[in-house]
Amino acid sequence: MDSALSKQSIAKTKRKPLLVLVVCLLILSLVIWFARELLQTTLKKSNITTAVVEKGNIENTISATGEILPEFEETITSPINASVQQVILDAGSKVQAGQSVLTLDKSATEIQLEKLKFQLESKKNDIMKLKLELDKSFYDIKSNNDIKQLKINSLEADVENAKRLFKAGGGTRESIEQADLNLKVATLEKLQLENEIKSKQQTMRVEMKDAEIALAIQQNDQQDLERKLKLANIVATRPGVVTWVNKNIGAAIKEGEAIARIADLGSFKVVGSISDNYIDLLRNGMASILRINETEVRGTVVNIYPSVQNNIVSFDIQLNERNNSSFRPNMKVDVFLVTATHQDVMRVANGPAFKGPASQDIFVVEKGKAERRTVHIGMTNFDFVEIMDNVQPGDVVITSDMSQYKHAKEILIKD
Repeated sequence: MDSALSKQSIAKTKRKPLLVLVVCLLILSLVIWFARELLQTTLKKSNITTAVVEKGNIENTISATGEILPEFEETITSPINASVQQVILDAGSKVQAGQSVLTLDKSATEIQLEKLKFQLESKKNDIMKLKLELDKSFYDIKSNNDIKQLKINSLEADVENAKRLFKAGGGTRESIEQADLNLKVATLEKLQLENEIKSKQQTMRVEMKDAEIALAIQQNDQQDLERKLKLANIVATRPGVVTWVNKNIGAAIKEGEAIARIADLGSFKVVGSISDNYIDLLRNGMASILRINETEVRGTVVNIYPSVQNNIVSFDIQLNERNNSSFRPNMKVDVFLVTATHQDVMRVANGPAFKGPASQDIFVVEKGKAERRTVHIGMTNFDFVEIMDNVQPGDVVITSDMSQYKHAKEILIKD
């Protein structure tokens, strides 16, 4: 026969549907939670970079390259034809004013100088000899002139005597005429001799002048050669660093050929290069920013080279800080030329998120989520991007590349 069910069995039977219902609800909740997790776009915080929107100034720049060079570099050239005898200081060595850099073999020029000295002494002797000859010639002509004067005096006396004899009846008119003719001839001869004396004096002065000029030329040649020999002791004229030296011992060096360069490392400049596509933007006086690692040095474009080589324009930058400790000769650096400036604008640190169009989408982080916003971009440079609208100072903007999330309106940021 059937027995009555216990109260515990009846209660257990009643709880079973309720337990099934709770389990089903729990499973449904888990499914919904997992579905939401799978469908919702998420991003780890460690995989993104962010920056805070702030108020400040921004400069629009164009990129160029530059090379740091000493502002003052002396090129030492050989003053004579010689050969390299000894290199005393190699490239990179510090040098003081008056310190020897290298020595040249000057023997050929020294022989040339000695030969020139002998020629100069010979020229002096020639001038002395010429002076003696001219003096003797002038003395002879002057003596002849004095003799002519005495002869004229005698002929004048003969004319007077012939006239007295004619008056006394002891002479003839022919005697007077002959004496007078002899006097005229002697007078003309004296005039001729006097003209010859004047001509001789002028000739003597010209010949002496020519000889003195030739002597002066040879003396200048000697002094110039002595000066060149003195300069052939190759020494630094100012303190600095040897940036290059001809180390080819025995190599023939022509007069005027460069043999060493010494730079003053207390002052530097930058020689920049940029594509000729930007030549219309390039101008003297425009501001520039030089970047060396984390250091920035400002300067000004002071010279633009007129020639274009391989579609590249070169220009010089004068630096505000010319002796920065980071500078090294021939160091390659990044140069940014400032084309315009905006004051007190909203800006954010530049990053891969900013692709260049004037209107673009960015993500702003707030309360653990990144919200997509469309903004307009103004000026940009290496450091900052100007955001013209749809953000406020203090907003946190994702600056890393977000192109794979371009269709997402909202992204969950996970730690």
